[in-house]
Amino acid sequence: MGVVVVYGATGHTGRFVVEELLRGGVTTVASGRDRNALEMLAAKWGDIEVRPAAVDDARSLDRALAGADVVVNCAGPFAVTGGPLVEAAVRAGIPYVDVAAEIEANVATFANHRGARSLVVPAMAFYGGLGDLLVTAALGERTAADEVHVAYGLSSWHPTPGTRAAGQVSHDRRGGRRLRFTRGALQYHDDKPVVQDWVFPEPLGRRRVIAEFTMTEVVTVPSHLDVPEVRTYMTVEAAQDLLGEDTPPPTPVDALGRSDQTFVVDTVIRTSNEELRATASGQDIYAITAPLAVGAVRRILAGETRTSGLASAGEMFDAREFLDSLSPYLKVELPD
Repeated sequence: MGVVVVYGATGHTGRFVVEELLRGGVTTVASGRDRNALEMLAAKWGDIEVRPAAVDDARSLDRALAGADVVVNCAGPFAVTGGPLVEAAVRAGIPYVDVAAEIEANVATFANHRGARSLVVPAMAFYGGLGDLLVTAALGERTAADEVHVAYGLSSWHPTPGTRAAGQVSHDRRGGRRLRFTRGALQYHDDKPVVQDWVFPEPLGRRRVIAEFTMTEVVTVPSHLDVPEVRTYMTVEAAQDLLGEDTPPPTPVDALGRSDQTFVVDTVIRTSNEELRATASGQDIYAITAPLAVGAVRRILAGETRTSGLASAGEMFDAREFLDSLSPYLKVELPD
């Protein structure tokens, strides 16, 4: 199967990714900045190698990736870790996968590494990757649409410390401005948020959402599909949780370490003559990132990719087959 290095292995999402790899019998190396935290978790996981490394130390990154077949970057803020780890992966001649939800970090990855000699798959996560797979699968062989709308129906959103840190980095880089993707380009703006209704599939039904709660699909979807308008929406309750200073981090409620958060990702794609809808529902937005990232790793190692260099999930993989494979974790409904 190969050797997979998980950078940021001690973080909330990194632990999910490591455990998903270990369940599949994949030789896994835990890497990151904190040797003590890595060794404590390695003792829990059992037979797993630890290779501490810092993103500002290229030699330590090279040592961490020596002999590996893929690296998965789970360490935010990705504005800090993404560039150095992609470059280290290219030096090592191995594929790179990350779970970045930061819009600017993903923009930089697509801008700076499009011609990479190694495979590079950014945003292979709940935000960015899942929506991109849904839109791509719904379109089938078509490569263009007039509009793409992605609505997140989250029951709640208890952010991890990593989510908060990444959000602060993005906020600071934007100077507090908001983002939209319209007329084929990302645009910064100062418009106040608009609240509207979105009718999710039952049992969620009609919910209040914040329009233009812009997330990573505004980077991944138009990276390979000709779509001039990509808009994303978030349920009001989840947005309030995220913005609340006192909202606690996720609390595990099952043997897999998942929280009780549930989600629906509802995508609506409009073309000149039809409207298509694709939906996915499941539990815990952080936990679902693990089978997405590990699914990418498995396909890369098996040679089940559709292009070379840098590409989003929908361009790199067979979107419908990938979504079908997630049935133990996700309920997916796609158009015929």
